[in-house]
Amino acid sequence: MGAMMRAHDWSDSPLGHPRSWPQALRTVVGLMLNSKFPMFVAWGPPQLGFLYNDSYAEILGEKHPAALGRPFHDIWAEIWDDINPLIERALAGEASYAERMYLEMNRHGYEEPTWFTFSYSPVRDETGHIAGMFCACVEVTEQVLSEKYREEENERFRALFEQAPGIMAVLRGPEHVFELTNQSYLQLIGHRQVVGKTAREALPEVVGQGFFELLDRVYTTGEPFVGHALPLRLQLVPGGPLEERYVDFVYQPIRDAGGAVSGIFVEGSDVTPRKLIEDELRAANRQKDQFLAMLAHELRNPLAPIMTAAQLLRLGRNDAKSVASASEIIVRQAAHMTDLVNDLLDVSRVTRGLVALEKEELDLNVIVAAAVEQVRPLVDARRHALTLQLSGQPAHVIGDRTRLVQVISNILNNAAKYTAPGGNIVLAVTVDAERVHVTVSDNGVGISPDVLPYIFELFTQAERTPDRSQGGLGIGLALVKSLINLHGGTVHARSPGLGQGSAFEVCLPRLALPAPLESGASGQAAAGGAGHLRVMVVDDNADAAQMLAALLEVQGHAVSVEYDAAGALARARREHPDVLLLDIGLPDMDGHELARRLRAQPENAGATLVALTGYGQRQDREEAQQAGFDHYLVKPADLAEVNEVLAQVESQR
Repeated sequence: MGAMMRAHDWSDSPLGHPRSWPQALRTVVGLMLNSKFPMFVAWGPPQLGFLYNDSYAEILGEKHPAALGRPFHDIWAEIWDDINPLIERALAGEASYAERMYLEMNRHGYEEPTWFTFSYSPVRDETGHIAGMFCACVEVTEQVLSEKYREEENERFRALFEQAPGIMAVLRGPEHVFELTNQSYLQLIGHRQVVGKTAREALPEVVGQGFFELLDRVYTTGEPFVGHALPLRLQLVPGGPLEERYVDFVYQPIRDAGGAVSGIFVEGSDVTPRKLIEDELRAANRQKDQFLAMLAHELRNPLAPIMTAAQLLRLGRNDAKSVASASEIIVRQAAHMTDLVNDLLDVSRVTRGLVALEKEELDLNVIVAAAVEQVRPLVDARRHALTLQLSGQPAHVIGDRTRLVQVISNILNNAAKYTAPGGNIVLAVTVDAERVHVTVSDNGVGISPDVLPYIFELFTQAERTPDRSQGGLGIGLALVKSLINLHGGTVHARSPGLGQGSAFEVCLPRLALPAPLESGASGQAAAGGAGHLRVMVVDDNADAAQMLAALLEVQGHAVSVEYDAAGALARARREHPDVLLLDIGLPDMDGHELARRLRAQPENAGATLVALTGYGQRQDREEAQQAGFDHYLVKPADLAEVNEVLAQVESQR
């Protein structure tokens, strides 16, 4: 730059030829040219001719060498608004200092961001007046950009750390002070503030669980620790109970530049859901093994007498009585095995969604009656007292008749089996605005609290009696729950404990009944609607007769009940019923004879006679027609069919 100054044409410079420069300017320029630090001098207000050294020439870029001697403003016009306040302060006698000042320069033909640290100082001439200003500067653009890049990188790493799905934390010092935590870690510990606290202060409930001792060991030895599915009890809510979580984690020592341990990096994951699933799978596997052992036992039990009976028959030396006895054993035990296999196939089809329900409108009071009829032999054999409490009003649902009968009879069957002989069973039907409830309660063996939550799971069965008298495979209640779920309902079990009985409640959505027809709107009553007929039910099965009578009373009819033909004939002469529902198999005379005698009584000649029987062959229907019956219904009669018959009678009155 000294050589350039000597060779420069100063004719158009506001500074004039160097021979005319004042001594103060020469002195400053001499110092500047001999420095390796970037410097410039701006001399002679207001134009301030610009002089600079070799180091500053690099800062000027393509503006060098044309900048030599030119006015300061012309050289740095693009940043003048930024630096002019500092220039004016220097020319006013006040030095200034700027650190990392941002300036957008055009020194290579384009705008570029730059940063400079510099000072502006006033320069006085020989008279003491301020004749210019001096600048020593350094460009820190690369340093600033590097730091910004590092900050951005750190921010990216911090964001990755913060958003990582696994738990992460950084602990510093021998007291394990929390320096960093991510959201997953905070979620694990209940979103409490822990940064700046020691581990023992932040997580006091963890004291005594072994984790702090592991941290101490890792910090002391410098050896990492890896834990798999370790239980960790945490207080997730202030003042709340301890909740158990399971964590996989690593305690990794952090070392300083000298290699000494300065902290611990904690990384891992909350594996509680996985651990619970694994525990459930292990429990299910044990349950499966227990079920297979139970199944093998249940199948061997009937096989043993079958094999013995078959061997006796093969000897060929048995009398007719022995052959008949052996045959009965084979048939009975084979039927038992068939029931077991059918149960397995049934629950398999239901749980795999292969069962299609044949849904229709049903009254659960009727379903309950059919279920009671199925289970009655077992209830009577065990001498139980069965109490029926019907709703007293329609309990209509949409469902599959066969499957709902299966559900109720299954629950009743369990109550009968798991209640000691001579026990009490109560079956109640109740309705509310939206649901129909069927509850079966007993005073039997009850259910232990540890079994109760799983009673409806497949292959779950409470402890049996030593003689295994109850039998079964533990799949009945699983089938009940699956079928009720298919109907959009729920089933629940309650029990105070072992020896204190139990109760099972089935809830199904109630079907809203249509409003009754206005009088005169139609001459025919709708099927299932309320009527005002005098109806007599004749059946020697007291439960069946009372159940049917209760259902008909719900429909609004006046109902009487008789249990034999003689009583029916006498009562019919007195009461003149409109409809008589007659069982065929009566003890004193069959239903056909009763029908003929009723027709012979003038008081009942115009009554409608309906046969209720378990026989449904053509010849049975023909015989009933010849005896004078108007309608023929096969047990258990559907309430809709009975209502249809009654509606026809009502319309003809």
